Amino acid sequence: MVVKWLRERVSAAAILTIFRLYLGYAWLTAGWHKITEGFDATGFLKGALAQASGEHPAVQGWWASFIENVALPNVRLFNVLVPWGETLVGIALILGIFTTFAALMGAVMNFAFMFSGTTSTNPQMILLTVFILVAGANAGKFGFDRWIIPYIRKFSKKGRHRNVVTVS
Repeated sequence: MVVKWLRERVSAAAILTIFRLYLGYAWLTAGWHKITEGFDATGFLKGALAQASGEHPAVQGWWASFIENVALPNVRLFNVLVPWGETLVGIALILGIFTTFAALMGAVMNFAFMFSGTTSTNPQMILLTVFILVAGANAGKFGFDRWIIPYIRKFSKKGRHRNVVTVS
């Protein structure tokens, strides 16, 4: 019942627009701050590694291995991906363009931050993002998705019919 409401009702689309704008603003400001003032993930990643030991580690061993073997050796790449990812997710959510994909990418970043031992606003952001993901296209109804999604659906249907072979 709730899922149907989230996916179909205009009232849900209006509430989801508020969620979208809040999340978009949070992502955009976080990313833009990192872009304009400089960002180096090294300290954050080393801090996460430090939380991977002890009796009750905040960072699980498998994630610590990822940080140690993938993220830290490629920190320069992460120094670009994180701020631009946050900024682009923010812009997409604010504009309501590719809303569900942007929300999914935001959730992936939220989980990565939580896996690294940071709580902050990440749980609340994930909770709001879940509503957007469940709502699907309705979450972008008051945004550019209103025009883009039908165009993509129409375009993809034309492509599928082009490859159909009829036998008489």
